[in-house]
Amino acid sequence: MKVSPSLLSANFANMLPDLEMINRSESDYLHMDIMDGVFVPNISFGFPVMKSVSKICNKPLDVHLMIVEPQKWISQVRDCGAEIMNVHQEACLHLHSCVQQIHSAGMKAGVTLCPATPVSTLEDIIADVDLVLLMSVNPGFGGQPFIRHTLKKTRELRSLIEQTGSKAEIEIDGGVNLQTGQELADAGADILVAGSFVFGAKNPEETISELKKLK
Repeated sequence: MKVSPSLLSANFANMLPDLEMINRSESDYLHMDIMDGVFVPNISFGFPVMKSVSKICNKPLDVHLMIVEPQKWISQVRDCGAEIMNVHQEACLHLHSCVQQIHSAGMKAGVTLCPATPVSTLEDIIADVDLVLLMSVNPGFGGQPFIRHTLKKTRELRSLIEQTGSKAEIEIDGGVNLQTGQELADAGADILVAGSFVFGAKNPEETISELKKLK
């Protein structure tokens, strides 16, 4: 299992120790949630923070844009060192064009679905994306309980990927712990985003290692 700890749950007053922990850990990515207070009811951090983080963190940045009109910011995301740019299906009027632009900028393209958005909306784009992020909580805040319906959506998405021959990986964000992580692994998930479960743990590095062992 790949693990992408969410910076949203780090100590914003002093992120350096948390970033150094991520560097030492077995994590595969660092997940960064960019929120605009419009698409989601919260504001997190922007490009100056991303750029500063990219200079310290040696893990690839997995950037999740919870914003309206994400296509306007592709070059800025790239210039901040992102390897993956995730955009919401619900926020993109011309999703295929946005995915093409992300690829042209040299990044992997991810598409995110909110809990109420069906997997079937991806049928015409699944072959073109590198990753699909299923939100297992409502986007905008950390620490929410896991939405159980996500397990069904994960199985549906795995089936769609296999049927179409897509190379897309399945990422899950929200309410992830060892129990839900194992259930998601069984359903076909490839990457787990974990925020409070990692950064709130007594031993975050060990917690990341335990998530990595899930199969």
